[in-house]
Amino acid sequence: MARGKLRIFLGAAPGVGKTYAMLSEAHRRVERGTDCVVAFVEHHDRPRTEVMMHGLEQVQRREIGYRGGVFTEMDVDAVLERAPAVALVDELAHTNVPGSRNAKRWQDVEELLKAGIDVVSAVNIQHLESLGDVVESITGVAQRETVPDEVVRRADQLELVDMSPHSLRRRMAHGNIYKPDKVDAALSNYFRPGNLTALRELALLWVADRVDEYLQQYRGEHDIRSTWQARERIVVGLTGGPEGRTLIRRAARMAAKGSGSEILAVYIARSDGLTSASPKELAFQRTLVEDLGGTFHHVIGEDIPSALLEFARGVNATQIVLGSSRRKTWQYIFGPGVGQTVARDSGPDLDVHIVTHEEAAKGRGLPVARGARLGHVRIIWGWLAGVVGPALLTVLLTNVDAELGLANDMLLFLSLTVAAALLGGLLPALASAAFGSLLLNYYFAPPLHLLTISNPKNIVAIVIFVSVAVAVASVVDQAARRTHQAARLRAESEILSFLAGSVLRGETSLDALLERVRETFAMESVALLERKSDVDPWVRVGSVGPRPLARPEDADVDMPIGDHMAMALTGRVLPAEDRRVLGAFAAQAAVVLDRRRLVGEAEEARRLAEGNRIRTALLAAVSHDLRTPLAAIKAAVSSLRSDDVSWSDEDEAELLAGIEDGADRLDHLVGNLLDVSRLQTGTVTPLIREIDLDEVVPMALGGVPEGSAELDIPESLPMVAVDPGLLERAVANVVENAVKYNPGDVPVTVAASALGDRVELRVADRGPGVPDEAKERIFEPFQRLGDAPRGVGVGLGLAVARGFAEAMGGTLGAEDTPGGGMTMVLTLRSAAGPAGAGSAPPAGSTPATPSAERQSQL
Repeated sequence: MARGKLRIFLGAAPGVGKTYAMLSEAHRRVERGTDCVVAFVEHHDRPRTEVMMHGLEQVQRREIGYRGGVFTEMDVDAVLERAPAVALVDELAHTNVPGSRNAKRWQDVEELLKAGIDVVSAVNIQHLESLGDVVESITGVAQRETVPDEVVRRADQLELVDMSPHSLRRRMAHGNIYKPDKVDAALSNYFRPGNLTALRELALLWVADRVDEYLQQYRGEHDIRSTWQARERIVVGLTGGPEGRTLIRRAARMAAKGSGSEILAVYIARSDGLTSASPKELAFQRTLVEDLGGTFHHVIGEDIPSALLEFARGVNATQIVLGSSRRKTWQYIFGPGVGQTVARDSGPDLDVHIVTHEEAAKGRGLPVARGARLGHVRIIWGWLAGVVGPALLTVLLTNVDAELGLANDMLLFLSLTVAAALLGGLLPALASAAFGSLLLNYYFAPPLHLLTISNPKNIVAIVIFVSVAVAVASVVDQAARRTHQAARLRAESEILSFLAGSVLRGETSLDALLERVRETFAMESVALLERKSDVDPWVRVGSVGPRPLARPEDADVDMPIGDHMAMALTGRVLPAEDRRVLGAFAAQAAVVLDRRRLVGEAEEARRLAEGNRIRTALLAAVSHDLRTPLAAIKAAVSSLRSDDVSWSDEDEAELLAGIEDGADRLDHLVGNLLDVSRLQTGTVTPLIREIDLDEVVPMALGGVPEGSAELDIPESLPMVAVDPGLLERAVANVVENAVKYNPGDVPVTVAASALGDRVELRVADRGPGVPDEAKERIFEPFQRLGDAPRGVGVGLGLAVARGFAEAMGGTLGAEDTPGGGMTMVLTLRSAAGPAGAGSAPPAGSTPATPSAERQSQL
């Protein structure tokens, strides 16, 4: 069965018209004869949206009971059984009520797509997982309900539903989005022009990136190599030299002039050993370009200009930024520089910018790693100087009447031999010496035009010429080898120094280390493999680069690390001299992997130790605090069952009251123990809704004696976005703790007030108070005030209260009460404020469900 198609309407904010557009699309398809049903669409009491649902078949929703309420969710089984051609599923980021088929609605959609059903859905930009922190920094609202970016990115069709901030606010003011009593609060908080403009820009840029991905895919499928200047992309060519910082900053300034411009820094390495760039400088430049919003790329290529142009055209770049050549003037005899070649071959679709810098024309100095290795161009020039040069010199001297003498002729030929040695090394110099000696013998030593020498002095001169030429060539070649060794040692020392520094700094990123290996040795991919024994299969524990290997046997370079670990590299075969540095990297990779595992084991040990501490405290609680009410209950029951004593009605009532009191204490204690267990296992799922504090707090005082607490909650207090059940338990625990330590003649004060976008509930007692250093410790499980008598609890109440408060997005802290005592401050999100709308926007005062639109859209 073919997979269904997914179409998503993406909006920048609630109310832009995603659901309306989705329903309009459904009507168009129905008119064309398509079997289309509404699997789940929430109209949020918006009249125009509700009207659009008329005439569309709606699949019956599934009712789910949760925490005393009944909620409706999409019935996946019913939709699958109905098997329409197209299903409309609203609120893609919605979190389903516990007990549903899947935890998230996008997972329900995946089931429909696998069944071959096309799905049309909608989602807001703030619900994308990768943008959660960005949206929170803009709006001050933490997004609780998100959908993975990949789910939206895989959509077959993605359509942006756009609206200007002014139009959206006007739609809000007309009452087309929220109820009239919520409009003013929404306009002054979440729907501020600045917020809407920023969210709109986020949506436009995100969709533009997706469009760019589709464009790249299309160009690849149709083998289009020319540049389509749909978007400014600036490629910065780096050499690893200090001028790279100037180039990156210059490119960033160029990109800032055009909205949506993109910076791509690329370093191209030849595949002939350790890269010529400083690893430390490349690492700095990578960090710099990423800090400026660009990306860093590492490419391997023998011909740097061709590789740079190929990369630029592959990413559809519009501009290339290069630095002025660091070559000295005389070095241009070896050919044009990279900048000139790129500018010549770039064509009309690529602009090339040559940027001056302080290192221009100063020479490269000693290369870091490949310094004395002679390139192909230099070797060719060496052979030309050693073979063609003597021939041209012979033609010149034989056609000029000047009689220089054999000694001067030899000096001229010797200069060519020295030039051949300097350019091409030993072999061209030896060839120059041999060829030059033959030419001197044939053309300049009597008898002419014969390979015989009549004067013995000339024989000695030619022998000396050959000897000197060979000696000079050997010295030059030996100097080149020494220079090469010095360059390699310099490169190795710098790499090993940087590696040692990372060890001392405690850097533990395995991927970063493997990426450094790939860059240092100019490899395509690097993988760290491990197996438990010689017969077990290899497991890849870390990798970078395309197509990482799964077996060391398939690698171009295999570096064993101990008995059951290996580093596998692909791209080229490394020379033996590079394996020493690679071995150091491999050993460091093993250390990083072991450190990462030790950190995990330490965290697990810490968690187990905390669990053991709690179990020990629990055993202590069971041994005393649980046994005390049980002993009282058993004593009362035994007394009532005794036949030896005749109890009066008053005595029986007292004994029964003791049994009831002991059972209540047990129930409260066990409830707190269960709550602590839920908090520590992360299974507390708040069901957020808007509610007034005066609906919850009075019920929380039912567990304390009448008159022991004084309540002060103003009627003008804004609503709060909380889970009523969790809030009641948290307030009850805080108040009971305050009453426990409060003197009997003064009631505990429970007062609420609004502070900006927050609501504070303050519970103040006049008890002994708590020292400042112990104010945080009292919120840990099984912590009690030092002089608290046994039998007054096990120290769970405040820990449970703080856990519930944080689960609802609030805080719980302790302060000193002026005049003595302690004040517990419970801070909650106001439903009317921007922070308070993180889980319950103004529209959420309608049905209390955990819907994505109602919980997370603001």
